[in-house]
Amino acid sequence: MATRVLIADDHPLFRGALVQALGACLDDVEILEARDLPETTALLEDNEDIDLVLLDLHMPGSHGLAGLASIRCNHPAVAVVVVSANEDPRVIRRVLDHGAAGFIPKSSGLDDMTAALDTVLDCREWVPPRLERAVAELDSDDEDLVLAEHIAALTPQQFRVLALVADGWLNKQIADELGIQERTVKAHMSEILQKLEVRNRTQAGVALRRLELIDPASRIG
Repeated sequence: MATRVLIADDHPLFRGALVQALGACLDDVEILEARDLPETTALLEDNEDIDLVLLDLHMPGSHGLAGLASIRCNHPAVAVVVVSANEDPRVIRRVLDHGAAGFIPKSSGLDDMTAALDTVLDCREWVPPRLERAVAELDSDDEDLVLAEHIAALTPQQFRVLALVADGWLNKQIADELGIQERTVKAHMSEILQKLEVRNRTQAGVALRRLELIDPASRIG
């Protein structure tokens, strides 16, 4: 039976590199591709037999660690490996704490990428050897983990609503964007506030942004 892998990344060139690496370490692989978190979620919901997700933390809609938390909650049987240009050991520590099976830097060459995928598909955790010690020496952030659990409790639709709220959208705009009624948006917001244990939309947006990460690519220029 073919191993089914979902590559979730908005950069076509890097998706191509991952396709090449997967071909090098697997004889029989079926690859799906997504460019943002909503597309990733839809493919996971429609394909229950996906074995592995290669997730870019900075693709549209992901909101950093929040997207990872959402996927791990709604699809716990699927292994998730984060691929990112952010190689800060503190980020890698948070990624592993939030349930990722490994971390692949986007700076990795084909050989390293293939070794990482071989390791993860063998059900072992992968962190680049040069970063292992620095990551292991860091403590987990308990407050961060509690917040991720709250985010993970949201349904995929509630996560979409929260992401739009965090971006400053009004209920009517959200309703139009998602093709639902405004009263449905309000009902989702009530559930979101309860699950996040916050009092208003502003606090909900702040909670989501706490799990966001700086994209190194945004610093260029």
